[in-house]
Amino acid sequence: MNVLLDNLSLYGEGLLGTVELTVYASLLALALGFLMAAFRVAPVGSLRGFGTAWVTVLRNTPLTLLFFAVVLGLPRFGVVLPFQLFAVLALGCYTSAFICEALRSGINTVPVGQGEAARSLGMTFPQTLGEIVLPQAFRSVIPTIGSTLIALAKNSAIAGAFSVTELLGVYKPLNELGYSIVWTFVWIAVGYLIVTLTISALFTLLEKRFGVAR
Repeated sequence: MNVLLDNLSLYGEGLLGTVELTVYASLLALALGFLMAAFRVAPVGSLRGFGTAWVTVLRNTPLTLLFFAVVLGLPRFGVVLPFQLFAVLALGCYTSAFICEALRSGINTVPVGQGEAARSLGMTFPQTLGEIVLPQAFRSVIPTIGSTLIALAKNSAIAGAFSVTELLGVYKPLNELGYSIVWTFVWIAVGYLIVTLTISALFTLLEKRFGVAR
C-alpha cells in the first residue's frame, strides 16, 4: 500500500495519461471505423479497394511496428507532432480496422429490403448507409465494439516505450526508487482494471438502451 500512497500523484498522472490516450484514440478509431465500413460496402470499386487495403494492412501489422512507423516515419515527411498525438494516431488507426470489420458484420445482418426500400424512396447511397443501415448495424455489434475498445485501452501500454505518459510507464521511476516491483505492478493492474471496467459498464448501458433484443 505504501508504494501507492507515497506516489499517488505519479500513479494519478499515469492513469490520466492512459485515460486520455484511450478516449482520443477511441474517438479516432470509431470515426475511421465507420468511414472504412462505408468504403467496404460502397458501390464504387476504388473506395472498396481502399477500405479493403486499409483493413488488410492494419489488421496484419503488429501494433509496435505501427508505432515505429508513425513515430519514426512521419517526421521524415516533415510531420512533427507531440509524441502523445503520434500514439493516438497509431492506436486509433490500428483499432479502426477492427471496428470496421465489426460494423461490416453488423451491416450483413441488416435485411437487404431495408436498403431497397430506401432507394425506392429516392435516397442516395450515403443517405441510405448513414440513416438506415449503419445505425442498425451499430446496434447489433455494440458488445463487439466495446470489447475492441477495451483492447485499445490495454494496447495503450505500448505508448510508454515512446516517451508518452501512461500508466505502465509508472513502474520505471518507482523501480529506480527501490519500491517492490510486485506491488508496483499490482496497483498498475488496478488502474487498468478501473479503465476497462468503466468502458465495459458504458457499453453495457449502451447495449441495454440501444442493442438488438436477442
